[in-house]
Amino acid sequence: MDCLSHADTAQPTLYLHRWRAWLPERAGEEVPAGVITDEKPAATSVPALLRRRLTPLGRAVCTLLGDMGAHERIAMPILHASRHGDGHRPLDMLDTLFEGEPLSPARFGLSVHNAVLGVYSIAFNNHASMAALAAAGEEFEALLSEARGYLAEGYDSVMLVLTDSPVPDRYRIQTQAPQAPSAMLMELSLSPAADAIALQANPAEPPVDSLPTVTPPLLIDWLMGRCELKTRAPRLDWLLGVMDRTPHGG
Repeated sequence: MDCLSHADTAQPTLYLHRWRAWLPERAGEEVPAGVITDEKPAATSVPALLRRRLTPLGRAVCTLLGDMGAHERIAMPILHASRHGDGHRPLDMLDTLFEGEPLSPARFGLSVHNAVLGVYSIAFNNHASMAALAAAGEEFEALLSEARGYLAEGYDSVMLVLTDSPVPDRYRIQTQAPQAPSAMLMELSLSPAADAIALQANPAEPPVDSLPTVTPPLLIDWLMGRCELKTRAPRLDWLLGVMDRTPHGG
């Protein structure tokens, strides 16, 4: 799905000011300071009545947004993209429908794609502009495209939230679905700063159809200098600028 391709792939430099991530699959490994690996994040800033309705992925997103102080930046849009949403919840509902059983309204409300941001908005009383996206494996590209739109409209910065989650085996197509949940948050702007990381994009040489989907673990490895980052829509090679080559959690 090449929904974001452009004939002109020239892109202004983006600046990564802060980031956080949740990678439970890397528990026990050495990870950057901005990465948490708790299997079930505490999410203590979320009221208990809301917290117990969240999956570990939802708790992680709320925890990371709280750590990033997103609720203190009421003019900063928050954009969330996920290919599979909150894992089993929406797909289990399909099984319930197939079996002819009624759906729980509360269960349905937490299965929609923007449910996690909704809970976060309530818990932190944050009424900033928020959007939830899905793009058939090109979620990171969709986030960047949407972020550029907000920045072009004059917003100082944008918070990106990229998550993914395993799906039940019966819905798994080859290796497209991850084996473990993960989340990555990035605050981007068009303004350089002394402690920012410059994200520079150059047109990539085709073919790139076999490129892996950009996931939170891949982004962390890229920031740590362990791999390259290439996006498919548009086709770009991404380089870390020289302002600060040391990955950090801000």
